[in-house]
Amino acid sequence: MDRKAELLLLAVVLVLLLLSLLPFSSLSLNQDFCIADLAAIYTPAGYPCKPPMFVTADDFYYGGLAGSSGPPLKPSNVALGSATVAEFPGVNGLAISAARMDITPGGAVPLHSHPGGTELVYVLEGSLVSGFVSATLNKVYAKTLRKGDLMVLPQGQLHFQYGVGNTTAVIISAFNSANPGAQVMDYALFANDLPAEVVSKVTNLDELQVVKLKALFGGSG
Repeated sequence: MDRKAELLLLAVVLVLLLLSLLPFSSLSLNQDFCIADLAAIYTPAGYPCKPPMFVTADDFYYGGLAGSSGPPLKPSNVALGSATVAEFPGVNGLAISAARMDITPGGAVPLHSHPGGTELVYVLEGSLVSGFVSATLNKVYAKTLRKGDLMVLPQGQLHFQYGVGNTTAVIISAFNSANPGAQVMDYALFANDLPAEVVSKVTNLDELQVVKLKALFGGSG
């Protein structure tokens, strides 16, 4: 191979390397918007675009977070409303989404993480404690939040909230992802089909307690 060919090959390799370091590009970056076609298959870049001729103003609107988020979920006593791409196709490819939580007195949001995005919490009503556990230090960073307060919860970190006081706490969360995802530790541990004996071994919990928790969260095994 001559010197010119070697330089050309090196240039191609460098370009491919640089491209591999860039975030996966959004389907909407080269156009005004990309309303999600939810009937299609979701990809790392989002959903394919709905044909522009079928897009209306309604595609850019979502009223699902207005009013109450619905009845509180058991056993957490927290009502959740989501505005991710699955509920709000207009955010497809725009690296943004939202959620609402209504935490009744005594309610608690269990430890969970969002592998796909950072969460910014804003308190609309009431007060709550919000915090996260650092993955590298296992240190807890927690604050009592009141109406008008903000807290940021870094991507991928286990975090939680619980209400304080005698009124329902209402928070709006914004994410820097159209699909931040969520893994709730309680469901990961006890809603699966892993045998209770194995869960007991890997968590150091009493096996009878594991069986009880599996029944509570709908697990098997």
